[in-house]
Amino acid sequence: MAVQFGVHLGIQNATASELRELWTWLDNNGVDWISLWDHLYEAPPAGGTQPHFEAFSMLGALAVDTRNARIGCLVFCSQYRNIGLLSKGAISVDHLSGGRFEMGMGSGWHEQEARAFGFDFPSQGQRFAVLEGQLAAINAWRRGERVTQSSPSVELQDAAMLPGPMGSMPLWLGGLGPKQTLRMAGIYADGWNAAYASPQHYRELNGILDDWCIDAGRDPKEVERSINLSYALSTEDVSVVRTSLENQWGAASERIISGSLLGRPSDAVEQIAPFVDAGAQLINIAIRPPWDMELLAEYVLEVIPQMRRDFSVLNS
Repeated sequence: MAVQFGVHLGIQNATASELRELWTWLDNNGVDWISLWDHLYEAPPAGGTQPHFEAFSMLGALAVDTRNARIGCLVFCSQYRNIGLLSKGAISVDHLSGGRFEMGMGSGWHEQEARAFGFDFPSQGQRFAVLEGQLAAINAWRRGERVTQSSPSVELQDAAMLPGPMGSMPLWLGGLGPKQTLRMAGIYADGWNAAYASPQHYRELNGILDDWCIDAGRDPKEVERSINLSYALSTEDVSVVRTSLENQWGAASERIISGSLLGRPSDAVEQIAPFVDAGAQLINIAIRPPWDMELLAEYVLEVIPQMRRDFSVLNS
């Protein structure tokens, strides 16, 4: 499988017009994947002090503004929506996109926004229990079944999902947990997404996912592998960018930096290559607006084509 390149976009600190202009430009210039994140407050957390849009409404615009790229959400927080409503929305966006939508699910992490808006945010183990029930329901609906199910936070009585997706509407699972996230990915998912991991950590997790797939009786090749890398390319000195990331992310900064692109766009090839070697099939840059259009254009128009050539040789 040829390595693909995408953009994971934070829908914050930019106007709707600016976001739509950006993803239309990305789609017209050959990126393979465009996704939005599912937050109500800014990330990294800043107490709801920065403007931020809601994911589903913006995904509808993304679906109709683009024509070529696969689109999705990496990932929807399992705590924020009734699973029937979530699946109805996903299928609606899939039809608006002509069958290009891919659904991502995760247990969530942004407790600050959850508490602010009154969403239940139990322990990680409890959130995993909710998520697994949701994954089971989604896959039953994707198979065209009516669903009766009683599991944590999921109560369904002969629930039909019509229309169904235009195609298979691939299901992604996002996260870094080796015992639960990867186990569930091996059972339920068509794709696994990791965010902000080092190449070594990504390789280790990729191998663990292979084992979980085999335990579930699946060929590991059935599960696509992707990585989100924080887009920190800049004209500033790398040390300045590192300090900024440390200030923004606090205790999580070491992990974020290990999964970040730093320096100029031309430096990205050397930083991305270890992830491809570790098994990543889709490389997404995670953009937190505002963005430098000149630097981004260099990455999309010059660096991505170079990587397509270089990595096709590696994979041949």
